[in-house]
Amino acid sequence: MSLYKFNHGPLLRRSTLAVAMTMGLAGVAFAQSTTGTIFGQAEAGETVTVTGSTGITRSATVDTSGRYRIANLPLGTYSVVLQKDGAAVDTRNNVAITVNAGTEVSFASMSAASSLSAVTVSANALPAIDVSSVDSRTVITSQDLERLPLGRSAESIALLAPGVVAGSGYFGGQTAGSSTVSFGGSSVSENAYYINGYNTTDPLKNLGGIGLPYGAIDQQEIYTGGYSAMYGRSDGGVISQVGKRGTNDWHFGGQVMWSPKFLAEDPRGITYPNAQLPNGYGYTTPALAGTTYRTRDNNVTWNTVYSAYLGGALVKDKLYLFVSAEAEKKNGKTTSTSAASQPYNNYYSYSIPKYYVKLDWNINDTNIVELTGISSKTSYKGDFYKYDYKTQTEGALYAHDTSTKTGSDIYVGKYTSYITDNLTFMATYGQNRAVDYSTVPGLSATLPYLSGVTAQDPAITGGTPIRNGVSTLYVKDPGAHNKTHGLRLDLEYKLGDHTLAAGIDNMHYSAVDEGQQVGGPGYAWYYSKSSKPNVALNPALGVGAPGGNGYYARRLKFVTTTSMAVDQKAQYIEDRWQVTDRWLLSLGLRDDQFTNYNSAGEAYVENKNQWAPRLSFAWDVFGDSTFKVFGNLGRYYLALPNSVAIRGASASTYTFEYFTYTGIDAKTGIPTGLKPLGPGPVSTNDEYGITPDPKSIAASNLKSQYQDEAILGFSKMLGTDWVYGAKGTVRKLQTAIDDVCDADALEAKVIASGIDPDSVEIPGGCLIFNPGENNTFLMKNASGNGYTKVSMSTKDWGFTSGAKRKYVALDLFLEHPFDGKWQGRIDYTFSRSYGNTEGQVLSTIGQDDISKTQDWDTAPLMVNSNGVLSNDRTHQLKAYGTYQVADEWMVSGALRVMSGAPVSCLGYYGPGDTNPSGYGSRYRWCGGKPATLGTIGRLPWTKLLDLGVTYRPNFADKKLAFNFNIFNVLNERKPTVLDATYETAPFTVSNTYDTPLYQTTPRYGRFSVTYDF
Repeated sequence: MSLYKFNHGPLLRRSTLAVAMTMGLAGVAFAQSTTGTIFGQAEAGETVTVTGSTGITRSATVDTSGRYRIANLPLGTYSVVLQKDGAAVDTRNNVAITVNAGTEVSFASMSAASSLSAVTVSANALPAIDVSSVDSRTVITSQDLERLPLGRSAESIALLAPGVVAGSGYFGGQTAGSSTVSFGGSSVSENAYYINGYNTTDPLKNLGGIGLPYGAIDQQEIYTGGYSAMYGRSDGGVISQVGKRGTNDWHFGGQVMWSPKFLAEDPRGITYPNAQLPNGYGYTTPALAGTTYRTRDNNVTWNTVYSAYLGGALVKDKLYLFVSAEAEKKNGKTTSTSAASQPYNNYYSYSIPKYYVKLDWNINDTNIVELTGISSKTSYKGDFYKYDYKTQTEGALYAHDTSTKTGSDIYVGKYTSYITDNLTFMATYGQNRAVDYSTVPGLSATLPYLSGVTAQDPAITGGTPIRNGVSTLYVKDPGAHNKTHGLRLDLEYKLGDHTLAAGIDNMHYSAVDEGQQVGGPGYAWYYSKSSKPNVALNPALGVGAPGGNGYYARRLKFVTTTSMAVDQKAQYIEDRWQVTDRWLLSLGLRDDQFTNYNSAGEAYVENKNQWAPRLSFAWDVFGDSTFKVFGNLGRYYLALPNSVAIRGASASTYTFEYFTYTGIDAKTGIPTGLKPLGPGPVSTNDEYGITPDPKSIAASNLKSQYQDEAILGFSKMLGTDWVYGAKGTVRKLQTAIDDVCDADALEAKVIASGIDPDSVEIPGGCLIFNPGENNTFLMKNASGNGYTKVSMSTKDWGFTSGAKRKYVALDLFLEHPFDGKWQGRIDYTFSRSYGNTEGQVLSTIGQDDISKTQDWDTAPLMVNSNGVLSNDRTHQLKAYGTYQVADEWMVSGALRVMSGAPVSCLGYYGPGDTNPSGYGSRYRWCGGKPATLGTIGRLPWTKLLDLGVTYRPNFADKKLAFNFNIFNVLNERKPTVLDATYETAPFTVSNTYDTPLYQTTPRYGRFSVTYDF
C-alpha cells in the first residue's frame, strides 16, 4: 500500500557465570523460559541435591548411565551436594546458573573413597562449553551490564550479539530513545520481546517492545536463531529479559545517573544538495541548491535517571520480594528544517517512569508461584519557538508539539509444580494494558497544515513563503489503546534418555481507535512545482498538466482510525534425546493458528495447520565439554499484527485533489483562485472511506509469512582460558504477505475467465496476498447471493517473480570469559541479505504499514527490485571487554565497526519519467536509469567506540561505585538514512533528495553513582 549433553568432565567443573556468553550458544532451548538446569555425572545410584538462594531444594538420583539432570530451576546461586547412603560426600558452592543454560556440575566416583567426610569446593573457575545447548543466542548478565558502557535499552544490549544491526532511523521502539533492530536480515517488525516469559512486544505493529528498568535486569537473552518448537511468532530474533528476584539475604541500593548537556556534541548541519543533474532534469527550486537545509546548533539531549531497588525474604525460604523503580527525565532541543511549514526550535522533554515488582512464593519444595508487575511509560511534550533561518534568531512561542503518552502495565503470574523428579508442569498467564495517547495542545480547528511552502509561486509570495504556524499534520484519537492477554501451559517429562515436552501457547490482542487522521479542518495543503509544466502530473488518475510556470497545489484528506483484534494460538511437542554421552538430538513440531478481525469483529485472515518442524543437534566431540559442534534446521511462522487492519480491512480515506491557483491567503496560507486539474479527489488505492468486504479483502488461500533456517557451527576451548568458534547461517523466506492494488489486472482476469465483470463486485482497493503464489479471491456477486472465485497467478498481476529474501552469514568469534581480572570478546560477521522483499516494512521510505507496503502494489513498482536489501551489512566487527586495572579501578569498552547500508533512489518510471501506477516518485528508477538497491552506492562505514571507567573505593567496602562512560568517543556523525525520493514531478528533482535524515548519535558522556548494600 502506498504511503506516504552430558559428558565425562574433570572433577572441578567451571562455574556458569559466563556459560551463556561462551560462543553465545547456551541453554536447553526453551527460548523464553525463566529457569536454568544443573546437570552432570556421578556414580550411578547416588543422590544429587541442589539448594538455591531463593529457598528451593530439589534432588535427583544418578541414573544407571551415571548422569543426572535437575531442570527448571529459578535463577540464582546454588549449592550442589553429592550424597552417598544419605551422607554428603562432595559439595560445589556458589554455582550460578544462566537462564536456559545447562550448567554442568560433575563429581568424581566416590566408590574408591576411604572416607565419607565431605569435600567442599567453591566453583569459581571459568566455564566449560555448554554442550547441552542447541540454539544460537547471547546472554548478557547483570554483572556484564554493570561493567560495560551500554545504552540503557534492550536494543542497545542486543546490538552486542553477532548479526544484529540497528534498524532504519525511521522506526522507533516502544520507549523514548530506543530504536529497532534487525536480526539476520529480517525486517525490524519480525522480532519478539519477552519479560519473565511473557510476550511484551508492541501489541499494535510489533515494532519493538517493553523492557525492564535497567537495574532490574538479571539476564537478557538475544536469540539469533535455532530456538525450540516451544516458541514461535518470530522469524527475526528474540529479546528475552529475566528480572531479578529476592533471596534470603536482604539487599537494597540505588543509583543516580547524569548525562550533562555540556558533554553532548551537536549533530552535523545539513545543506541542500547541489549535484550535477542528468540532462533534462532540474531542481524543484534551483535557488535552494547549496543553501542551508537544517541547522543543528545546540541540538543536544541531556538527562537524569534516579533508580532504587529492594529485595529479600518476607518469610525465609518461603516468600520473597524484589522491587525496583526508575525515573528518567530527558530534555533536549531540535531545530526543524528550513522547509518546514513554520521553521522552529523545539524544546522537548520526556518523562520515563518504570517499575518492577516480583513476588516468589515457595509453597513447598514442589510448588512455586511467581507474580510479576511491570510498568513502563513514556510521556512526551514539546514547545515550538519560531526560528528565522535568514537571521538565525529565535522568536516567540507559537505552537506545541504533539503530546504523547505510550507504554504498558503488565501483570504476569506463573505456577510451577514439580510433580515428580521427572515430571514438571508450568502455567503462565499475563496481561498487557497498553496506552497510546496523543493530543496537540492549542491545535487550530480551522487552519490546515501546509507542506512544501518553499515551492509556492514566488510571483504571488514575492519569494517569501506564506505560513500559518500549524506544525502538526496528523493527529490520533485520544482514546486509542491496546490490550493483550496470554496463556501458556507446559508439561515436561524425563523418560530415560528422553526429555519430552508438550504444551499450548495462546495470545489475544485487541486495539481500540488506532490509526490517525489529518488534524485541523480535516485536510492539508501541499504546494509543489513541475519543471515540465505541460506534462500530466498523474494521468493514471486523470490528473492533467499544471501549465503556466508549473506551480500547483494538492489538498490531502487522510483518515484511518479503526479498531481490530488478533487471536494467535499454538501447540507444540518436543523430544530432547540424549542419544549417547556425546550426542544430543532435539526434535520438535509446532502448529500455529492466526486469526485477524476487523472493527466489526469479522475475520478477514484465518490461518490454520501451520506446521513448523525443528531439528537440532549438539555433539560433544571429545566428551569433555571442550569442543562442541551443533546445528539446526527449522521453520518459523510469523503472524500478522493488529495494525494490518488499518488501511487494510477497515474503512480508510486517502485522497488528493489537484489545483492550480492564482493567490494565497496571507493569513491562512490557503491557495485561492483554484482551478481543478482532475476529476476531484483521487486515491491511488481506492481509499474513499468505504469498509471493504472481509471475505474479499484477502486471498481465501492466504498463507502466513514463514522462513526456513539452517545453522551449522562449532565452539572450542583454546587452552584453559579462551574459547573460539564459527557459525554459518542460511535463512530463506518461503512466503511473504503484502498487498496488491491493481484492480485493472483483476478485472482483466475476470474477463479472461469468462465472467461478466458487471456480475461481480471487483474490489477497487488493495488486497492482501502472497506475492509469487496463486491467490484465490472471493468477489461478491452483484445479485447479493454468494461469491465468485477468481485465481490470480504471478503472471496475471504482471510480476516476473514472487517474493524473495535470503540471508547468508558466517560468524567468527574469540572470547576470554571474565576470570575476576578481565574479559574480552570479538565477533566478526560476513553476511549478505538479498532478494526483492525486505519483509513487513519498507526502510527506503520508512513505511511501517505492516505487510501493506508500496512494494507489490503494482508490477511497475517491482521492476529493478532484485538486489541487496535495506538491512544488508556486508561486514560487522564487534568487540567488548572489561579489565580490572587495580583493586579499586576497572575500565571497559565496546566497539562496533560496520559497513554501510545500500543507498536508495526512487523516481519516476523509466527513461521517459512516466507514472504508470500513479505513485509518482516511487519507482526504482533514478534519473531515467535503473536504481536497484546496491547498484548506486552505499552509506559510509560507521565506527562507534564507547569507553568506561569505574571506581569502587575500599573505604566503602566496594559497595559504592563511581562510573563515567563516554559514547562515540570519535564523535563520528555519519548519515544512516538518506532521503530516497528523487523527484517531486517528472524530470523535477527534489531539493532534499540525498540529504541525511538520520545520523549516528554524536559523542556524549554519562556520570553515575551507585550504592549496593
